[in-house]
Amino acid sequence: MSISSISNQNIYRSYESLASGKRINRASDDAAGLAIANKLESQSNSYDVGIRNAGTSQDMLKVADGALGSIAESLQRIRELSVQASNGLYTDADRGAIQAEIDQLKQSISDTASQTQFNTKNLLDGTMGSFQTATGPNGDGMEIQMPDATLKSLGIEDYDVSSGNFDLSVIDDALEKVNSARSGIGASSNRLDSVMAYNANASYNLTASRSRIEDLDYPKAISDMKKNDLLRTFQMMMQRRKVENENGRVLQLFRA
Repeated sequence: MSISSISNQNIYRSYESLASGKRINRASDDAAGLAIANKLESQSNSYDVGIRNAGTSQDMLKVADGALGSIAESLQRIRELSVQASNGLYTDADRGAIQAEIDQLKQSISDTASQTQFNTKNLLDGTMGSFQTATGPNGDGMEIQMPDATLKSLGIEDYDVSSGNFDLSVIDDALEKVNSARSGIGASSNRLDSVMAYNANASYNLTASRSRIEDLDYPKAISDMKKNDLLRTFQMMMQRRKVENENGRVLQLFRA
């Protein structure tokens, strides 16, 4: 490396790289490297967005699971009341009082199914159906099926114990549907955990790869800067000596 090749532009770029922490600050620094680094950054950012989307979907599933848990509790109470109404010692008036409580529990289930929302979307009234969670870097992802927990879907819309002629298995079937729905939600949530772990690992490795291409090797950069500083100092000394030698020759010519 010749002394004359050390330019002010190189000095400026050295300090620029040290200040930014980047080996590539413009396309002219490494055109191919810049293109690859940008592509890796795009992929990494997409995986990060996928993690956020998966996390949002998990929050939605937690809301739905909590609502289904409330519905399950109401169904359990309805079953208890139904067993109580099966007792032959109760009169029609007694069963009518029991039915009044059952009607209130049914209304609670209906309200929960119709009013449980996430981001203004109804979750349990059957209108949501299935939806895609964009967890992949290209906008693809997994399908999540949301349950229908309305009275009609559970089969208890007309459930009545006041006459003493009712089928307890109807409540058992409704509980089975709710439990199955909660199991499905739990499985989807666990799958989202796996997706987020994969995305985090992929994003980390993509970022590491981009860093190796784009980021500055500080020890090497500082070493190069010190070497260039030394060469510039040496250059100035040589120029000064050259000037002194030329002045000495001129003085000798005058003396001659």
